[in-house]
Amino acid sequence: MLVLGIESSCDETAAAVVSNGKMLSNIIASQIKDHSKYGGVVPEIASRKHIEAINPVIREALADAHVTLQEIEGIAVTRGPGLIGSLLIGLSTAKAIAYALNIPLVGVNHLEGHIAASFLAEKPPAFPFVALVVSGGHTNVYLVKNYHDFHLLGQTRDDAAGEAFDKAAKLLNLGYPGGVVIDKMAKQGGNPQAIAFPRAMKDSPDFSFSGLKTSLLMMLKKRGRDFEESQLPDVVASYQEAIVDVLVEKTIKAARDNAIERIVVCGGVAANGRLREKFAAVADANKIELFIPPSILCTDNAAMIAAIGEIMLKNGRRDGLDLNAVSRWPLATL
Repeated sequence: MLVLGIESSCDETAAAVVSNGKMLSNIIASQIKDHSKYGGVVPEIASRKHIEAINPVIREALADAHVTLQEIEGIAVTRGPGLIGSLLIGLSTAKAIAYALNIPLVGVNHLEGHIAASFLAEKPPAFPFVALVVSGGHTNVYLVKNYHDFHLLGQTRDDAAGEAFDKAAKLLNLGYPGGVVIDKMAKQGGNPQAIAFPRAMKDSPDFSFSGLKTSLLMMLKKRGRDFEESQLPDVVASYQEAIVDVLVEKTIKAARDNAIERIVVCGGVAANGRLREKFAAVADANKIELFIPPSILCTDNAAMIAAIGEIMLKNGRRDGLDLNAVSRWPLATL
């Protein structure tokens, strides 16, 4: 089945073609340069950029897959969660194509899409597995029993991990996106043990990163905002290590507590080099199989939407042209 995937939940305009679980194309138009001067995504700008990029991105995805629009047999589009204005661009486009071609349409949960990115690997994970979905807007741990069977094991009570990275980078005037900048700087000889940043909610399956951000803010007020350039790698490496430690420890514990031997790590923060490195070491020590998609499939993309969309369409799922976008859409409840 040839499925066109469309993703526009935040600041990436993406389209991809997937067939029988194989990615034929995956095109992403980034808006980083449009939002970097603001230190974060500006919803109105994001929506306007999606309007400009959506049709060229779809055309490029079709060309890369060597298929025509008329050959597409189904459309999968991100319905939520995300920025409503951004979501509506992708959703409206998907509905228009589905109507014009008289082909089925399915709305996909963005978080489910991130988990489905692991299904595009040569060796996808077997069920059941524990999945950590970690990004700028989400930090959740799920027990995944089947394609659409999710049980929430833990979630952030305040800031998501990616948000904690972005806010730290903004406090330190390092630029945007924060996670990428911090990861790169930490590799420049930064000592992850130089500063004892807090690890919150140690005895809980849930996460909290607001205290970590406040700790950095208090340190800046005490020491002064201007560090010597040589000190910054130690600061960011220590800050990053605090986030990584919590993500790894809580996810591994969730797997142990549920007698699960497979872990999937996905979402934008899963592209972080230190997170991938530490997960690999700890998972190996605990004899747990680890699945982390390639970095291009960790950040927002349409291949992951098409991947789970194809499964939904093959199982008979269909959505009507009255389908609407939703800014909040929990994947599971406790």
